[in-house]
Amino acid sequence: MMKAILLIFCSLLTGILSARAQDKRTVSGYVKDAANGEGLIGVSVYGKEAATGAVTNNYGFYAITVPPGTYSLIFTFVGYRKETRTVDLTMQNVRLDMELREEGRDLQEVTVSARREDDNVKSIEMSVNKIEMKTIQRIPALLGEVDVVRSIQLLPGVSTVGEGATGFNVRGGAIDQNLVLLDEAPVYNSSHLFGFFSVFNPDAVKDVKLVKGGIPSLYGGRISSILDVRMKEGNAKRPEVNGGIGVIFSRLTYERPLFKGRGSFIVAGRRSYADVLARPFLRGDLKGTRFFFYDFTAKANYRINDRNTVFLSGYLGRDVFGADFGFNWGNATTSLRWNHVFSDKLFLNTTAFYSNYDYLLDSDLRRTDTRDYFRWKSRIKNYSVKPDFTYFLKNNTLTFGGQALLYEFEPGTATAATGGVERSFGLERKYALESALYVGNEQQVSRRLQLQYGLRYSFYNYIGSGVAYTFFTNETPGQRRDVIPGLTQRYGRGETIQTYGNWEPRFSAKLDLGALSSLKLSYNRLAQYIHLVSNTTASTPLDVWTPSTNNIKPQIADQVAGGYFRNFGRTGTEYEASVEVYYKWLQNQIDYIDGADLLLNPLLEGELLNGRGRAYGSEFFLKKNKGTLTGWVSYTLARTERLVEGINNDRWFPTRFDRRHVLNLVALYDLNKRWSFSGTFSLSSGTPGTFPTNGYTFQGWLVPHNAENARNNYRIPPYHRLDLSATLQGRKRPGKKKEDNWVFSLYNVYNRRNPFSVFFQQADDRRTVNVNGEQVQIPQAEAIRYSIFASVIPSVTYNFKF
Repeated sequence: MMKAILLIFCSLLTGILSARAQDKRTVSGYVKDAANGEGLIGVSVYGKEAATGAVTNNYGFYAITVPPGTYSLIFTFVGYRKETRTVDLTMQNVRLDMELREEGRDLQEVTVSARREDDNVKSIEMSVNKIEMKTIQRIPALLGEVDVVRSIQLLPGVSTVGEGATGFNVRGGAIDQNLVLLDEAPVYNSSHLFGFFSVFNPDAVKDVKLVKGGIPSLYGGRISSILDVRMKEGNAKRPEVNGGIGVIFSRLTYERPLFKGRGSFIVAGRRSYADVLARPFLRGDLKGTRFFFYDFTAKANYRINDRNTVFLSGYLGRDVFGADFGFNWGNATTSLRWNHVFSDKLFLNTTAFYSNYDYLLDSDLRRTDTRDYFRWKSRIKNYSVKPDFTYFLKNNTLTFGGQALLYEFEPGTATAATGGVERSFGLERKYALESALYVGNEQQVSRRLQLQYGLRYSFYNYIGSGVAYTFFTNETPGQRRDVIPGLTQRYGRGETIQTYGNWEPRFSAKLDLGALSSLKLSYNRLAQYIHLVSNTTASTPLDVWTPSTNNIKPQIADQVAGGYFRNFGRTGTEYEASVEVYYKWLQNQIDYIDGADLLLNPLLEGELLNGRGRAYGSEFFLKKNKGTLTGWVSYTLARTERLVEGINNDRWFPTRFDRRHVLNLVALYDLNKRWSFSGTFSLSSGTPGTFPTNGYTFQGWLVPHNAENARNNYRIPPYHRLDLSATLQGRKRPGKKKEDNWVFSLYNVYNRRNPFSVFFQQADDRRTVNVNGEQVQIPQAEAIRYSIFASVIPSVTYNFKF
């Protein structure tokens, strides 16, 4: 199968390279920011006379192929001055690199789509949101600290199970179904401090893109969404320092040119200091408590010549929590990329990356006890090579490439010592190899109709060394399955245990209804070969990743979506609006038997259940782009359900992250050149929970009981919160390059005690009842609302740049 695919792929590539027409000319080049040399993603380049254009790719490269002649090229990008250049293409191809300068506006504008102003209508992309860092930095945030992941939760179709929850949910998907990329390397836990902050340092982030549907064939490996975060490349014009001092952590970033402007680098670091501030107030056993996080981000690039540029970037971050007993977790990624321009039409980006996520439980963080301790660690590692080609043709942009990805899973290894006698135990490492080939094309069929279609084939190989178990099939679903004696088999290193292969077609279409509106439609199928094992209310840093095996099938999702997009207002793009509907089918969704033992269990696969899922809904979005008052309103009406044999009496039930209604309002107001204000309001339905329907007493204790065997049969109260922020810009002095500002914010303004979960316990009071003439004390149950934040949280942050 793979050989046939390779032959087709090579034939297609050969045909593409030989199809270069002699009666066409190509203009190509890079578009960069004139202030710092950063490549600009999504710049619109339009050939006026040919009525055709292109958009710069993730590295700022563009190419337009037209008949011979002289053309006026118009470069437009939101927040930058429009530039026009005349090029003579009568005799030969032309290389035209451009630098765009920011518009000198007195008042800022909010930008959610960082491309041309009518991109929401004219682009074929749908179910895609991009938020510029300038916008993210103005949104009120917890403790005044700008956060990428919290910002995207204000967009339609994105939610979370509550404050303090790791990750986010997109269109009914679990958190492990989101592919989070940092410079193309996957990040397996995107949160610091149990979900309160993300791992992305805002001072080092250039571009944030969330893809919820119509996912191009370039992406694979997850079935819900893609969060593609691109780091800054560093100021290639002059040295620059910026940072901030807040109530919870501080940050510092330094960037500068390299090799006389042929390269640049950026380094950025953050460290929280809540533990330092709290230390004088801690007594007794809490005196040595440590709770902090840090991260370090770095990136460098070097332009070898006009055709070759290399990039090296990395991230290292860690959270530490606990006193004598505690745990820590962290991510590490490294990406090495090579951009090569073969010709005016053919562009290559090759990426090699390494990613590691691990966590550690330790009974003695201080390392003072060498005789009695317990330590447990778990990790997942990735190694990958990924070539991606882009071929620019007249009215077509062809993308093709592949990926090879090696997984190394360490589900859990533990070391325990009692009286100085040490013993090690745990689970064996697991290995898997995932590879893929893909091809896609974006085609301008006519002035009104544009198509994007492609095909991806993914091949997965679960390999040794390791042990493969075979389990009985239970006649009664929902029960623990036992191993079949004699069918357990051990495999050597590199031996194939189980293989899976999936065709993943992708299709999108856009029909212009006029200059200001369009209809869009998309379909995609995606496969996911790894799984996050967690049966907690919300995922935690200690959850275990596991591969697809001979007993765990890969997850499959099919999604269709359609939408209507329109711009309106005095300028035509003052307002933008959209309505999207979607339906998603999910296969091979993991669930758990009652009382499942998920940690350090070699027979874990016998305690997992396999089910189906469905998610459907509609998303409404209205945004004001211009004026002193800008912002957006998003509303999502959705439902997410599962059907698993042995659970909920074999009936559909809502998932833990099902929120029927989600409303978000964002307002940004510029009072003058120095003062600006912002506010956000969020309102959403409560998430489902499994509550007891009755109870009984046993030896004087009340035992809650779910007599109906129902899953997620109640909902906790609705969630709503108001946040406000004010920014004071520092005075600008002639001849001084320093910029600074103060940010004052209030989180949870009206002290809403939002429930994260509701649980039940026996109350102190007892009720007296008459039983056969005797007075009997009956224990009572009480519901406890557990909240993360129950009061307003003020903060102040000082930011600087010079």
